[in-house]
Amino acid sequence: MMTTLDRYLYRTVLIYSGMALGVLMTLGALFLFISQQSDIGVGNYNTGDAFMFTFLNLPQQAFDLLPIGALIGALMGLGHLASGSELVVTRASGVSVWRIAWPVGLAGLTLAISMYGIGEYVAPPMAQFAKREKTTSKLADISFAGSSSAWVKDGNLILRVATGEVDQAFGGVSLFELDGNRLRSVKRAERISVADPGHWRLHNVATTRFSDNKIESEVVPEVSMTSSVNPDFLGLAATDPELLTLRGLWSYIEHQRRNNLGTASFEIGFWSRIARLFAVIVVTLLALPFVFGPLRTTGAGTRTVIGVLLGVVFFLITRTVENGGQLFGLNPVLVGWLPTGVIGLCTLVAISRTR
Repeated sequence: MMTTLDRYLYRTVLIYSGMALGVLMTLGALFLFISQQSDIGVGNYNTGDAFMFTFLNLPQQAFDLLPIGALIGALMGLGHLASGSELVVTRASGVSVWRIAWPVGLAGLTLAISMYGIGEYVAPPMAQFAKREKTTSKLADISFAGSSSAWVKDGNLILRVATGEVDQAFGGVSLFELDGNRLRSVKRAERISVADPGHWRLHNVATTRFSDNKIESEVVPEVSMTSSVNPDFLGLAATDPELLTLRGLWSYIEHQRRNNLGTASFEIGFWSRIARLFAVIVVTLLALPFVFGPLRTTGAGTRTVIGVLLGVVFFLITRTVENGGQLFGLNPVLVGWLPTGVIGLCTLVAISRTR
């Protein structure tokens, strides 16, 4: 059962975390909108579309920035209480640091649950929709069939890509070659890449050819082709781990395994995403050793700068470990959990030494 003190600390951390996240999202949205300026005027993509693209990506921004926002918010909220001597009085009345850590950790758990909800049900479909609408505006000759595929005609070829719907499709490109009104062949590629402008490479290609009296099939490792279609069209078929839910990531990993394809980057992304949820709880608790120590008498500006620096360092370490783990073939579970595990251990040690 939560006491009045618990509710006060819990509410303070949540309010300041929400304020910090709001500022970070505003800055992130501004940078994202500025990055769209080079695309404005391409096809039918205009300023209004850029605003809509930015707005639809706000949940993804919230998901990415929430750990840093939680850290800054906890530092600012608890630091405000410490600078006003409220935490000092609380400690002097016999309340232990671990007892104070309980409502702080509960606030972190609330933020982590919110992050999970955003990452599973809000951010991926909105970001995918924004990506699809942007591509549609830039490439006016694309048509869509339902919500799962996009089509474009290039001479005697018709190209179809899966639009990357979360939990439904895993990308891939199909090419239908026509001879007048007759279908000559169908190619299905597991993966496609752009070597040079106008030159594409299709990987693991299954081809079916139709003639007057027979059907021939073959599978080849790679096929090269030329096309005048804008390569942005292929972005609809790209499977970005950052834009998949946990269920979508796991489904894609199973799909890759069934086709004997590499899964390392997606497994690292899967475990890293789970670890980041727990990291939200850890970073809120990390604020305690600071506000009882070196940041007790500092101003809000200093605490904000410290929070940003710690968040950036954690982000850089996480990215370095993930990229290094993929490069050296390390265990994905270890790679995904290592940064959070290390900072969690450091937090426990620091809290236990706080007086």
